Amino acid sequence: MAKLSQEELLAQFETLTLIELSEFVKAFEEKFDVKAAAPVAVAAGGAAAVADAPEEQDEFDVVLTGAGEKKIQVIKVVRELTSLGLKEAKDLVDGAPKPVLEKVAKDVAEKAADSLKAAGASVEVK
Repeated sequence: MAKLSQEELLAQFETLTLIELSEFVKAFEEKFDVKAAAPVAVAAGGAAAVADAPEEQDEFDVVLTGAGEKKIQVIKVVRELTSLGLKEAKDLVDGAPKPVLEKVAKDVAEKAADSLKAAGASVEVK
């Protein structure tokens, strides 16, 4: 029997139906005691590469780093942004740096930071 080249083998496989090709793979695995698992390994490698990609941050913390000169205005804004009472809001502003909002969406964090900055506070969004 003449040895077939890789191109000739591929040409023969092109003529097979999917069922015939599946049966061939099973017979090949049995004959040589192997598993045709290369596509699974490639998919797993691709999934690992995707998992290693850095995820985009979707939760942000708004941290008050300083009250500035208009502390009363900052306390009012903190009360508007949170459900804190007057004493709790004052304690938060006095204890800066402290988080005002935690794990909020980017747009909410930016609006809160802008409001606090407008009141004279210094703010970080993390």
